[in-house]
Amino acid sequence: MASLEDLLKKNYRVSWCAISAFLILALLVPALNAQTDRPLGNSPLSSGVLAARAFRAGLLHPETGTLPEEGFPASLSCPTAPCVFPNVLASEGGQPVNEDPVAVNPKNPLQILTGGNDYNCGNIQGFYATGDSGTTWTHTCYPGSGGEGDPVVGYDLNSVAYAGGIQNGDYVLSSSTDNGTTWSTPVVVSKPLLGYLADKPWLEIDTNGSSPLKNVLYVSGTQFASNSDSEISVSHSTDGGKTWTTKVVDTKQIYPNQVDQFSDLAIGADGTVYVSWLRCPATTGDCGDTVASILLSKSTDGGNTWSAPVTVTTVTLVPNACGGGFYGCLPNTNERVSNIASNAVHGSGSTAQVYLCVYNWTGSQMQVEVIKSTDGGTTWGAPVLVSTSTKGDQFFQWINLAKSGQVAVTWLDRRNDASNLKYQPFYTVSINGSTYGANHPLSTTMSNPNNDGFGGTFMGDYRTHVWNGSAIDAVWMDTRTNVSQDEAGGALIK
Repeated sequence: MASLEDLLKKNYRVSWCAISAFLILALLVPALNAQTDRPLGNSPLSSGVLAARAFRAGLLHPETGTLPEEGFPASLSCPTAPCVFPNVLASEGGQPVNEDPVAVNPKNPLQILTGGNDYNCGNIQGFYATGDSGTTWTHTCYPGSGGEGDPVVGYDLNSVAYAGGIQNGDYVLSSSTDNGTTWSTPVVVSKPLLGYLADKPWLEIDTNGSSPLKNVLYVSGTQFASNSDSEISVSHSTDGGKTWTTKVVDTKQIYPNQVDQFSDLAIGADGTVYVSWLRCPATTGDCGDTVASILLSKSTDGGNTWSAPVTVTTVTLVPNACGGGFYGCLPNTNERVSNIASNAVHGSGSTAQVYLCVYNWTGSQMQVEVIKSTDGGTTWGAPVLVSTSTKGDQFFQWINLAKSGQVAVTWLDRRNDASNLKYQPFYTVSINGSTYGANHPLSTTMSNPNNDGFGGTFMGDYRTHVWNGSAIDAVWMDTRTNVSQDEAGGALIK
């Protein structure tokens, strides 16, 4: 069987499902010492918001640097799965881009949408769309002003594309009927319910054809008060994003006793919506090295009411050893690192299979694990490790399901660096959601987080993947230029 390196060198591609996103990031912080000079601050707010504000305050300075745009030949094949395809530059390059979601049009798998905090744009928000599985890309700067990061993307069953993020403390969203070539004027999804910031949104659209709530849009996020009190909310729209209703999922958490942050959404075949998030104590000044709870709530009426939250599991967050990581620091670096409770669901009602994916700090290693429910999220099994490797940290995890129920987990992994510094993107697949197969790297190149363009202090809060038919399209942070952080993406056929 050909090695992964050989597969990466081949110019294989299946035209309907091979995507690569190569989004450039290069933010330079001159002569920063993360122990004493922290441009992002030790704050519970999302890193995208903090970075945008630091940039506008003159504390962060983008560094120009790009890789040449690449493209796939017209036809690729995959004789023996898995086949991992080369990366492609999706953004326009030059100035930095980071934190990118990815979505595939359920009616046309040739159409893929991604985006990021784009410092080529005056609004620091850019989106990139392809109609040919990643050979060519349309680059657009998002309309509006006051962009503060955390981009979101999606498609509905009418092939309408959606993109948004945070502007001036609000969640906003736009639509596009030409696959991201042009965007409508941003509509406010939610203003800050607690008066300060609507933070870290995530978008999901009900694309289940049999769902009574198909095409309903949902945006989850964290509502912050100026004193860092927090609560999770979910907004929903039944008219294609023109008007919105916002509901609080749980009670307000009083800082510093507890902080709610990092929500994610998934939707079952019957339209049931699941929202998960992290809750951690900050009584010592931050959440680093604390035991955090992973919570889940669901709505069966389109987001109007929400169930009492269930504690799925508890995890230990990595220590804040660098001093500037409110939720912990990536070991051996000054990088702030998040722990997003990514979720996914297959099926309906009381027999729905629901999955949560997080990392847990063992005291010597960050390990990615998956927790599964077979009764619609009421009860949960024990956490299952996706990797048996005891070498190197595993972080920035994501989970997503194929229509068949196959589970794919992707993450960043340091097992191949004896110094536990450089990382590669990895993936694994499970047929039953209980046991996971071999771990495979998505890149033959390792990345050094110290070359992130932020002086080694900010890699972003997340990276993602999505199923596209039989392919898994993944994006990650990559520093192969040795100058700054790039967001690289690749497709594989499973």
